[in-house]
Amino acid sequence: CEYRLKERYKMNNDLKRSIILDNYQFPSNRKIPNDDSYIKINTNNESCIDNIDLYVKLENDIIKDINFEGEACAISISTTSIMTKLLIGKSIKEALNIIRNYQNMIQEKDYDANILKEAIVYNETYKQPSRIKCATLTWNGMEKLLKDKSLN
Repeated sequence: CEYRLKERYKMNNDLKRSIILDNYQFPSNRKIPNDDSYIKINTNNESCIDNIDLYVKLENDIIKDINFEGEACAISISTTSIMTKLLIGKSIKEALNIIRNYQNMIQEKDYDANILKEAIVYNETYKQPSRIKCATLTWNGMEKLLKDKSLN
């Protein structure tokens, strides 16, 4: 059943490239908010140019908004854009579940493709090991922030 579910979410490389490029050229939620209620977290990759600040607004364990700004490669920018769209409006618990499934997908472990939506375009990232850090940079930063907040 899990295998069939993943098969349903396969898409051709042209469509994947188009989604990635669209989210790179026209990223959602790329801005610095003018509101002190956002939590800022920096994510950076010491081995390349990727350096993205995430701005997260939490209210009652719900992610009300996520913005980001920084300089990074196409993979990092596009996956951050997709991540923001997926996580806004989710509870911390729901967001951590989505992040875990995304990370499992990247690491070739079992995952629920239903909840990943557009993020499924990164399902073959494992074929380019040098891109894994690009594809997970802001997801890892978001996970750390949410886990820290859920412990408080």
